[in-house]
Amino acid sequence: MGNRPVGRAHARTTRYNRAVRLLAIVLLVVGCGNPPDVKRPAGAGSGAGTTTQVAGGSGSAATGTANLTPREVGCPHPSCAYHPGTATYFTCLSGGAGTCFHFGAACMPDGGCMYDPAARSYKQCQHGVEGTCQAWGAACAPASKCMLDPSDNLHKQCDDVAGGTCKRFGALCAP
Repeated sequence: MGNRPVGRAHARTTRYNRAVRLLAIVLLVVGCGNPPDVKRPAGAGSGAGTTTQVAGGSGSAATGTANLTPREVGCPHPSCAYHPGTATYFTCLSGGAGTCFHFGAACMPDGGCMYDPAARSYKQCQHGVEGTCQAWGAACAPASKCMLDPSDNLHKQCDDVAGGTCKRFGALCAP
């Protein structure tokens, strides 16, 4: 039967998993739900209020409202990242240190500037389908200058771009 819990133990495990997922969602909403500088209407009835620093949070808040954004909670910023193993672009759900750790659905990068593994350079994609380019155009460079280094398959800041390739790589960057 394996190590799968049965009966009451299974029910407790299921409730625990649901509670953990709910807590993660709540933290994500609290941590990423509102921008720290919320604009409030001015004029009659709006009240001047006072500004106080919220303990454990960031920014300031008007009396009666609080910015409860914990500084330690990172907010997801999915990007469209190249996967060197499949030569396809996917939504990067979690990454760092020049690579993506968790890929999502196929995507096309903004601006259509994609890495061509055959030419080992970046080119404008004339016709893309589900994260791959079917027809290549002229050389280009991503607007962020965060480019794939084919020597180690990590994304690095390019300090010298020429003809769709990087002549001098700098620090690691988020794909």
